[in-house]
Amino acid sequence: MTKFNKLVIFDCDGTLVDSQHMIIGSMHDTFDKAGFERRTDQEVRAIVGLSLYEAIASLLPNERADVHAAMTNDYKQIFYDRRTRQGVGPDPLYDGTREALVALNDAGYLLGVATGNSRRGLDRVLVEHDLTDFFVTLQTADGHPSKPHPSMILTALAEAGSSPDNAVMIGDTSYDIMMSVKAGTAPIGVNWGYHSEDILAEVGAKHIASHYDQVPALVQAAIGD
Repeated sequence: MTKFNKLVIFDCDGTLVDSQHMIIGSMHDTFDKAGFERRTDQEVRAIVGLSLYEAIASLLPNERADVHAAMTNDYKQIFYDRRTRQGVGPDPLYDGTREALVALNDAGYLLGVATGNSRRGLDRVLVEHDLTDFFVTLQTADGHPSKPHPSMILTALAEAGSSPDNAVMIGDTSYDIMMSVKAGTAPIGVNWGYHSEDILAEVGAKHIASHYDQVPALVQAAIGD
């Protein structure tokens, strides 16, 4: 009988790091540049988790595809300029993130990331916080359809030698939870990110953590050790 590895997959923005100020500010500047009325902070938070093009298209559903594409490129440049030229510091890790990763790693779980961020953006986060060595599989928007399509999780399972019933997806948005449900993995929500507990539960989260110190036990309950 094939033995599958136990895999814990994390979202990045809103789950590992608090990037809210950068995302909202960059989106406001992108709308300003394009000449559109700014969306509210709440509206921007609601689309975090989608790949960038799909996020902008969701905020401007009546605009043409070429407008969405141009704003996607503008956002990338604005975000980069904020990070590099304006000297904005690293997005902070949520309290207890590193400790939970260490505990899961020490318990023998393999760890991965599935994010709507770009690979360049994810690599920056991992390097800034010295997290690179924790993860055996990294899935980003560069090579996959936007969440909630299950492609990221299915590829992570293949790369890690795992299977749906031996894996969990941990995330803060409905897109993370829906992606997990579609892939057949156990969805675990966190309440410190961008979508409310009610929304996470509505789309399929059976367990919702309120602090990272709860995560290892929730993982063990979901897929064993």
